[in-house]
Amino acid sequence: MPFSPAPLPKDIGAQFSTAAALRAGVSRARLRALDLTSPFHGARRTASDIAEQEKEIAEDTSPLARTRADAQRMKAKARTFLTVMAPGGFICGRSAAVIREYPVDAPDELEVAVLSPSRAPRGAGVKGRRIEPWMVAIDELDGIPITSPATTWTMLAKHLSVRELIIVGDAIVQIPRDDRGRQRPQLVAATVEQLREAVGAGRHVGVRKLRRALERIRVGSSSPLETDFRLDAEDAGLPEPELDVEVYDEHGRRLGISEFAYPTVKIAIEVEGDHHRTSKKQWNRDMQKYRDYSAAGWETVRLTSQDIRWTRCATQIVRDALARRM
Repeated sequence: MPFSPAPLPKDIGAQFSTAAALRAGVSRARLRALDLTSPFHGARRTASDIAEQEKEIAEDTSPLARTRADAQRMKAKARTFLTVMAPGGFICGRSAAVIREYPVDAPDELEVAVLSPSRAPRGAGVKGRRIEPWMVAIDELDGIPITSPATTWTMLAKHLSVRELIIVGDAIVQIPRDDRGRQRPQLVAATVEQLREAVGAGRHVGVRKLRRALERIRVGSSSPLETDFRLDAEDAGLPEPELDVEVYDEHGRRLGISEFAYPTVKIAIEVEGDHHRTSKKQWNRDMQKYRDYSAAGWETVRLTSQDIRWTRCATQIVRDALARRM
């Protein structure tokens, strides 16, 4: 008959320090049981909590499922480390970017920082950093102390290229829209000026990359694919389009919102991720929008990830459309 570990105290939670568990009367033998994981020295997380989280992740079929999955896993890792983290520590760098759902690959180690002159954390699974106080702004997100969006962005220069920094920067300064398509400026993570101020706060690793990226960050790109097209279009010498454009008919009725547009010649550019194909609701909404655009005299240019990233024909498609209209 399989051995069944003794139940843990109910108030200890799914993530806890071994010190807290011992104080609650849990034996050292129980802390070595196979239903507990040990992601960091002195910390435990229950296997059932991991299984429950992975089940939730598997049920997410939204376009941002992978990004959200990475964020959930990183949050759980951060919360587990919080049980043993010294006072004053905070999550930073790529770990902070992943938690904030920015388009960054998750690092293997949790990146944790402290303010100088405190000593940076060390140990398996942790990448410790010590930062001068004037170089960093710290927020709290879902109970996790974490670098601000602007500080997080400056700390990515060590690992990302200029183009990747632009992609993340676009994500940070993007003005969110609600489910009715209304802009919510108060929800923006940071402005371009705040990014600039963060760069000027002190001597950053990769500061030249940050400065180059700042010059090309724009408000209005809501996905890495959109930023990729925008940068390619600029490099190809195309006129700079307007971003995140609301299109209206002659009666003032909003027909839709397009990623890019050249309003003077009535060209709308739609960058279509895979969810435009796989979601029946999105597909039907798109078809109606394109019919409305056509009736109002607009030409719609539809671009896919293959056009932008693989065949690299997107800029020529748009160039041809502009030639037809000019």
